[in-house]
Amino acid sequence: MLGIPRRYSHFVFGIIQSGLTSLIAAGIASFPAGSTMIFVGHWMVSWLIAWTAMLPIVLLAAPAIRAFSLRLTQEERGSPAGEKA
Repeated sequence: MLGIPRRYSHFVFGIIQSGLTSLIAAGIASFPAGSTMIFVGHWMVSWLIAWTAMLPIVLLAAPAIRAFSLRLTQEERGSPAGEKA
């Protein structure tokens, strides 16, 4: 699709995964808070809720994200099959 060499697919995977994770976590954590103490308490609770919610989502989404990152990349020409970069 984009012509990114396959050896960079782990970076593509990481970008997609972190984008999805931070999108959901930021949505949960962005509720308004008053003072600093309220913010810290809210942030800790939000982080625990986000982590609890994201763990199964990431575990279930990882294969689809990996497949998508492989579709965005391509094998490098002249690279023998099975050889690690």
